[in-house]
Parts: sequence; structure tokens; C-alpha cells
Amino acid sequence: MISELLSRRAVLQSLATCTGVLPALVRSAAATEAPRIRTCLNTAVLRGHRLPLERVVAIAARAGYDAIEPWLDELHRALRNGRTPQQLRRLFADHGLAVPSLIAFPRWLHEDPAVRREALQEAERTFELAAAVGAAAVAAPPAGVTRGPRIPLATIARRYAHLVRLARKHGVAALLELWGFSVNLGRLADLAYVLIESGEPDAAPLLDVYHLYRGGSDLLAVRHLNAARLPLIHINDYPAQPPREQLTDGHRIYPGDGAAPLTELLRTLYQGGFRGYLSVELFNRTYWQQPPEDVARTARLKSVAVAERALAG
Repeated sequence: MISELLSRRAVLQSLATCTGVLPALVRSAAATEAPRIRTCLNTAVLRGHRLPLERVVAIAARAGYDAIEPWLDELHRALRNGRTPQQLRRLFADHGLAVPSLIAFPRWLHEDPAVRREALQEAERTFELAAAVGAAAVAAPPAGVTRGPRIPLATIARRYAHLVRLARKHGVAALLELWGFSVNLGRLADLAYVLIESGEPDAAPLLDVYHLYRGGSDLLAVRHLNAARLPLIHINDYPAQPPREQLTDGHRIYPGDGAAPLTELLRTLYQGGFRGYLSVELFNRTYWQQPPEDVARTARLKSVAVAERALAG
């Protein structure tokens, strides 16, 4: 267990180190700045509406978001439809939207060397595209290894370090993403170990409220991280029922509508120096039956309301 291997001070000191790509990614998140609520639309919120990326971008801008977090397949679809990476970069910029992260699923952690080698080639192409469209980072979840035996954390750390170095070549970061349903990287303690053991100054986590709870982590354990190093978090909520182990992505609901201690979580993060984006990520089919403009606007307003309560406390 991480508690048997690392002291709290070691966690804080290691995660406080900040050189390389990551400082540029979080330079606006300096702990000395007064907190400002920055919102981001993860395009999963509108994924079921099956809209072209251009319309999703326009909806996000009209709803008042500061940023957008697109999925890789959406960028590829836009490219197939004749857009260039430079045009996509202008699309985001013209709508006043930063791109703090890009959602992708290369199987960089896979146990099969051939699969992993191909995945790393895919990842490098993704990093190159991310840089071209102006994305600061790419998500790195444990895709492909959510079941089966647990991979030793030291092995995960070595593989993640290699991924971070590949990302750095293109001026972007690889954000280690926690998936609560996964046997690998399903708990915050495991994520912290890998970040530290990687030895990479650009190592940084991608946290998600639903996944923290789904994996059984104490949400307020984020106090042990240097929150100033978090460029964004995925914000959402979950219902009190069904039980945690039975929750799926489809159970995610608007921030503030469920049982998550969001006010306490965000207060802890802001007090710890978090100045990144609150990126709303939902997969709720009920919302997909509603007008996309209403869903995007409601998701942002509810996220802001929770954050305002946190900052007022």
C-alpha cells in the first residue's frame, strides 16, 4: 500500500517539483493567484447528440465556458471532413476556448509488447495532433488493462515515464487518468505512487469525481496532492443509489444534484492551490434527449454554483 511506502511529506515534496512542459500548462494556476472559477466542456456531455465538432464548440462558447476538452475521434472526424489541424486550432481560438486536454485511449500500459509498441506510436501521433490544434495535454487512462491481473506499480511508473517523455517531445503533457472501475490505476493512492515513482517533472494526474468515488478513494484525500499542479479536474456528481460498485458512467449527473461532497472537495482543492479548469464530463442518456444548448448551459451553471459555495466557505 502507498501508505506503507511513502510519507505524506514525500508525496507533497515530489508533486511540488515543477519543471519542463507542465509549468506552461499550469502557469495560470499559480497558487498565489486568487481563485477564479474556470469552466470547461468535456464534449462527452453532448456526445449522444452526435453533433459536428464545430457546433459543439459554438454551443460551449455561447454557454460561457472558458475551455473545451474534445475527444480524439471528434478531431479525426473533423479532419476527414476537410478540416486541417490549423483550422481546428483557429476554431477553438476564435470562440475564445482554451484546450487544456484531449481525450484519447492509447493502450500504452498493455502487457503485450507488440500491442504496447503500436499504442505508443498511436500516442505519439496523438501528441503531435494535440500540439497542432493547441491542446496542452492528452489524457492517459489505463485503457486495455482494466481487468485481469494487477500490473506492478513500479512497472506502470516506468511505462508512464516513457509516455511522458514522448509527450514532452511535442510540447504537451500526458495526464495520468484515474479510472475507478479499473484494477489498474483505480485508486488515488496508486496514482500518487506512479506519479512519484515515474521521476518525471511533467508527471501530472487527471482526476474525476465519479472515478474517485467509484474506485473507493476518499475524495478529500486530494489534500495530499499539490493541487496547484492539476491543470483540470473532471467534475460531475453521482446518486446515493445504486451502491458504489454498481455505478456506471451513465449514472453521472449534474454537479450538485447528487451525493458527492463537491463543496468540500473543491474547497480543499482551491485552498491547496488549484486554479485549473472544472471540466464537466457526463454520459447521461437522459441529458442526451434534451436540447444540447440547455444541457451545456445547465452543466456549466451547476458547476459554477458548486464552486462558488466552495469559495465562499
